[in-house]
Amino acid sequence: MPESGPGAQAGAAGPCRGPVPRAGAAGRPCHNPRCMATVTASATRAVEAPPERVLEFLRDYREARPRILPENYSAYRVESGGHGQGTVIGYHFAAGGRERDYRLAVEEDGAALFERDQLSSFVSRWSVAPDGAGASVTVESSWQGAGGIGGVFERRFAPLGLRRIYGEMLERLAGELSG
Repeated sequence: MPESGPGAQAGAAGPCRGPVPRAGAAGRPCHNPRCMATVTASATRAVEAPPERVLEFLRDYREARPRILPENYSAYRVESGGHGQGTVIGYHFAAGGRERDYRLAVEEDGAALFERDQLSSFVSRWSVAPDGAGASVTVESSWQGAGGIGGVFERRFAPLGLRRIYGEMLERLAGELSG
C-alpha cells in the first residue's frame, strides 16, 4: 500500500477542484497537502457477542488482538501499555505490492477505539454498536492520499484490498467470540 497509508475511496473535492488533484504550474503535479484527497476503507460485520465483550477483546492489544491479524501484518508488538487508552503498538504491513511500518497510539471514545499512526496521517477507528443480541463491528481507516496519478490508483484500488483484509480480521474476531 502507499506510503500515505493503505487505501480507500476518494474524499471530498478540495481546493484542487475535484477528488483527483490537478497539475500545478507548468503541468507539475500538485503536492500541496490540501490537494490530496482523503482515502477511506471500511468493513462491517455482525458478531454474536455483547458489545461490552467485543470492546474488551479489542482493547486487549497484548493477547487478543494478535489472534485476529491476517498474514498482511508482521512484526506486531506492543511498545507501551497493552490495554486500551494509551497503548502504543507497532507492526509491519504488506499488501498490494506495498509495505510500510506503522506505530499507532490508541485513544478511546465511548464504544470506539482510535489507532493513530505517529508516522503518517493514517487513522483507524473500531466502533462497536448493539445489534440484536450481539454487536455490529466496523473498522474504518482513512489517510491523506497521494497526489498525481499514483493517488488516482491509490483511491481506486487500496480500499478494495483493505476491505478484504478488514473482512478477514472481522471474521477472525467473530470466530474468537462465538460460543
